[in-house]
Amino acid sequence: MSEEKRKAMKDKLPPEALEHLKAARNEMRKSMEAILPPGFLEHRRAARKEMLLAFRSMIDAALKKTEEKSS
Repeated sequence: MSEEKRKAMKDKLPPEALEHLKAARNEMRKSMEAILPPGFLEHRRAARKEMLLAFRSMIDAALKKTEEKSS
C-alpha cells in the first residue's frame, strides 16, 4: 500500500479501528509463520534481496549505456 493511501486511511478511520487492523495484521503474520516450514521466511528474504540486486544491476547497466551514448 502506498504511503498516500495509508495516510488517507488513517485520516478516515477512527483510531480504534486502526489499532484493530494493526492487531489483525500481526496475528495473521503469526499464523502464517506457524503454517510455513522453518526457514521459509529466511529464504523469502534472501530471494527478495537477490531480486533487488538483479534490478540494481539492470539499472546500473542502463545508466552505463546512457553515459556511453552521451560521451
